[in-house]
Amino acid sequence: MTDPFVIDTADLRKRYDDGTEALRGLNLRVPAGSIFGFLGRNGAGKTTTIKLLLGMAYPTSGEARVFGLAASSPEASVAVRRRTGFVSEDKDLIDYLNVDGIIRFTAAFYPHWRRDLEERYRDRFELRPEQAIGTLSRGGRTKLALLLALCRGVELLVLDEPTSGLDPAASEEVLQAIVTHVSTEQLTVFFSTHHLADVDQIADHIAIIDAGRTIVSGALDDLRGQYRRVPPTAGLRGCPRTLSLR
Repeated sequence: MTDPFVIDTADLRKRYDDGTEALRGLNLRVPAGSIFGFLGRNGAGKTTTIKLLLGMAYPTSGEARVFGLAASSPEASVAVRRRTGFVSEDKDLIDYLNVDGIIRFTAAFYPHWRRDLEERYRDRFELRPEQAIGTLSRGGRTKLALLLALCRGVELLVLDEPTSGLDPAASEEVLQAIVTHVSTEQLTVFFSTHHLADVDQIADHIAIIDAGRTIVSGALDDLRGQYRRVPPTAGLRGCPRTLSLR
């Protein structure tokens, strides 16, 4: 039987060598096929969570499973990354290559690379093959990074602050591309953000964390019916200290 949760964490904790407690018992369940918004202010533990899920760091205690595989296992984490597309907040790209060069370089590592999606997103994002990556705007870099993640034919797309630093038009374009992709392909999207508008626009499930713990989690429509306001510890940028869910 297929696991209904693509991501499942239990009492996940991470303490760094300097004593910082990034996660303090995080419990998180991401349903298969959902667009899951992972909300929290800067420093709440969002990026640390992503690193643990992808095997880029190891928990102090607790458990994280992705596709039913233990994320802390080196062998299992390789299998997880093969099935996952990841776009970091920094949109790390090779600046001395051009757009076509980095697409061909990336595609060589993925036997199931989708040329049809490559052509679709090249056109949609107006990415010129000969354009040097170092000359792309922040919006252009985000779109290219998203193309590289989507064309791998992945089952899970993980995005760390995908609209950070983008103007409203570029942000809208990126979010709508994600929604369109989910409507035509079978995958789960897990995206961290501190922008409530992003979540309200595309998410169907959310979790809000603060100080490394989950304070609210569930289907967005259900939460709107259960809560008028999120606890003030949410403290998200640009919002009052309490947040209306309806």
